[in-house]
Amino acid sequence: MTEIFGIPTQALFGQLLIGLINGAFYALLSLGLAVIFGLLNIINFTHGAQYMMGAFVAWWLLNKFGLGYWWALLIAPLVVGATGVVIERTMLSRLYKLDHLYGLLLTFGLALIIQGLFRQQYGSSGQPYAIPEALQGGQNLGFMFLPNYRAWIIVASLIVCLATWYVIERTKLGAYLRAATENPQLVQAFGINVPRMITLTYGFGVALAALAGVMAAPIYQVSPQMGADLIIVVFAVVVIGGMGSILGSVVTGFGLGLVEGLTKVFYPEASSTVIFIIMAIMLLVRPAGLFGTQK
Repeated sequence: MTEIFGIPTQALFGQLLIGLINGAFYALLSLGLAVIFGLLNIINFTHGAQYMMGAFVAWWLLNKFGLGYWWALLIAPLVVGATGVVIERTMLSRLYKLDHLYGLLLTFGLALIIQGLFRQQYGSSGQPYAIPEALQGGQNLGFMFLPNYRAWIIVASLIVCLATWYVIERTKLGAYLRAATENPQLVQAFGINVPRMITLTYGFGVALAALAGVMAAPIYQVSPQMGADLIIVVFAVVVIGGMGSILGSVVTGFGLGLVEGLTKVFYPEASSTVIFIIMAIMLLVRPAGLFGTQK
């Protein structure tokens, strides 16, 4: 068996694959957070609960209505995104002129309420969700076995992340969104409904979290707690990449997933803390993050 730095090749590439998969979820979730914070200046602590809701909507669709994974990829983000629209219209819209702390406290409280309701209804144990038939099996690459569903997660996440970055940074719609955050009165003078744009932007960020939840359902069991621990790591990813930076979220999400995977190979004891160590160093050296800008 071949080795690299004394580590069996199969074990090394296996951990890198796990790191890429984790990075795909980090990127998707931090992307949603970056969209919401960058364009709305809201620190959305409900993001982990909305990720969990996406997985549960997929589970409901399968078990209650017989609609499988591919339908869930379409329906779950729309359903959870619609709940995000309701939250923004009824609650968050009242806090825009106040300090960011109020939005953080509100969304944190909502996250606890949502998780508590789901835990009361379904308990703490997870619900299984099968991998879709079309993505079962895998490919033998010689140096490792690559499950088809894992490969799909990485590719699909990349496509969604890059498409979102392109729309926000390279299209007229994205220019309107960015301008609305800087000078809403001017944008409204051009006949654009800024409050509606803000609402739909929040709904889109929530829908990204739900999409990640659907994609995570076949890998991790569908559980009320599945977003609670992950969201802390994702916030660290957003801070390292730069608060509100779309590109920073994507690059840092995948990059830190790989770093975490390599740490599990060479120094397993630090694998659960390496991202937070990097965040602490980043805050000392470059508080705005890798891709952020000082204000």
